Amino acid sequence: MTKEQKLQEVAELTEKFNNCKNFYITDASTLTVETINKFREECFKNDIEYRVAKNTLIKKALEQAEGDYEGVYEVLKGHSSIMFAEVANVPARALKDFREKNDKPVLKAAYIDSDVFIGDGELEALSKLKSKEELVGEIIGLLQSPAKNVISALQSSGQTLSGLLKTLSEREG
Repeated sequence: MTKEQKLQEVAELTEKFNNCKNFYITDASTLTVETINKFREECFKNDIEYRVAKNTLIKKALEQAEGDYEGVYEVLKGHSSIMFAEVANVPARALKDFREKNDKPVLKAAYIDSDVFIGDGELEALSKLKSKEELVGEIIGLLQSPAKNVISALQSSGQTLSGLLKTLSEREG
């Protein structure tokens, strides 16, 4: 890799880190080309950008990017690949699903909205994170529930009230 290519790679990674606030660093070493291509396909299906880069270039890009990525530096050893995604939990779910049949890729670190998660032990918790859309849906459901109960109570009360009025009018007659 020439110096110009390295500078280009650092510039591209810096731009990705600035534009994408969720990324995972993994280790997929020892996987066959066929297996890693299957994983790349899964990433593509889930709108995850999967890139392999040298640790020194990743570190330089993180140093140039806006934000505090210092917690991630310690995992930049050995083989590293980066997963970029708009939705924070999607890479974790993709990793977890793929690892049902494979022992790798292993999660080295995840950076989600300025929080750093280190180690493969965090994969389970990260896969259970709810996306923004899921949280909004739950909140709307919770807000609608009391309103539905009030409407239902008013409707049933209205039927009871009309039955009571009908009975009273028949007594008078």
